[in-house]
Amino acid sequence: MQRYFTITQLTQEFDITTRTLRFYEAQGLVSPSRRGRQRLYTPGDRTRIKLILRGKRLGFSLNDIREIIEMYASDPGETGQLKLLLDRIAARREELLEKQRDIELTLLELDEVESGARARISELGTRLSAEKV
Repeated sequence: MQRYFTITQLTQEFDITTRTLRFYEAQGLVSPSRRGRQRLYTPGDRTRIKLILRGKRLGFSLNDIREIIEMYASDPGETGQLKLLLDRIAARREELLEKQRDIELTLLELDEVESGARARISELGTRLSAEKV
């Protein structure tokens, strides 16, 4: 197992910018050691970056991600971390389902308006044809 990772290795592996990685460092989410001007990330930092990016893809805020990650190292440890994660997943799922319902209602409304507009165009077209005779 590799002992340290450079910023270049991690930005290439995860397809992120150095600015993103430095931002996570500034937020206290990762804490690389330094050798001169070079940042050296541990396998634990690499795992944290992986978890941060997964959390972002799932729509969690950085505060949610931080709280979930930090719970691993404190009581009640991994069990508490997993329970918190399950709570956040349930909340995120409900939020997305609500958005999905809103989108479905909007699509139905668009269908109604479109149908009405097409019917009116058809009606106007028939009326114009009759008036020309």
